[in-house]
Amino acid sequence: MAINYPDAIEEGAVVETREVSPSHFLFKIKSFSLLSENGFDKYETTNFVVGDYKWRLILYPNGRDDGNKEDHISVYLAIADTSSLPARWEVNAIFSIFLLNQKLDNFLSLRGRIRRFHAVNPEWGFSKFISKKSFTDPCNGYLVDDNCVFGAEVFVIKSQGAVECLSNLKPGNPYKHSINISNFSKLGNLWNSENFVLGDRTWSIRVYPRGDGKGKDKDVSIFLYLVGSEPHKVKVKYSIAIKNQFTDEHRVENVSRWFIPNGEGWGWSSFIPIKDMIDSKKGFLVEDCCVVEVEILLPAISQNTLP
Repeated sequence: MAINYPDAIEEGAVVETREVSPSHFLFKIKSFSLLSENGFDKYETTNFVVGDYKWRLILYPNGRDDGNKEDHISVYLAIADTSSLPARWEVNAIFSIFLLNQKLDNFLSLRGRIRRFHAVNPEWGFSKFISKKSFTDPCNGYLVDDNCVFGAEVFVIKSQGAVECLSNLKPGNPYKHSINISNFSKLGNLWNSENFVLGDRTWSIRVYPRGDGKGKDKDVSIFLYLVGSEPHKVKVKYSIAIKNQFTDEHRVENVSRWFIPNGEGWGWSSFIPIKDMIDSKKGFLVEDCCVVEVEILLPAISQNTLP
């Protein structure tokens, strides 16, 4: 349960009391005056292991020299034995520092925010963990017969999820691909193109000669698909045209969409009326053959790095 404690003045710290002992480390001092009165500026504990990393507590009995020296006791958590860690290492962790109240038989706990331990800053803690006045007051129960007990809990936050990176692709001219579809009247309800490569990616076209969705039995439907299994998505500006084989009045639609490999296709359920498509005078179907042209531009890609 959170409490209002006058010495808990560290920004972002959560102050609590609890009866359960710290689960990761206890540091028992049988003569605190040995540290505070004999020139010990700090004391570093032996290492303890949590989350595959070695840690230690650093106690400053007369305060860390940051402008609050001698007014407070400072306690810090540091990652130890960093020589065994890889280059540019970093460890994210939430930690709590404890102090036993021997009078009430419970622990005062200060819990900090998530901190990033790394080579430049391998330690985090509380420069004003508790004032010397409150700590030494016998009524408070923290220092009894010159004995006291500190503790620590550390919860390492390991990255397990994918990392997504959004980046621009090199600008360039649109990529084009033409497909001749023969025997259009005999295709049935669905026709799939062979895979083709544009912009270093594999695509396919799906045509519904008798329509799909809201275009069912009224319009020819056309959809573009990105083929593959890579963990990324691609921003695509594209157009699809059914070429007019008599004039330059082609039937064209264009749009911009995000595509996922082997994901949902994008296109138009009402691309061209069936009656216009099969009308021999319109020029879209000549000798039962039509020409579909795909043009794409790839402005961006979002890639995932899987755990």
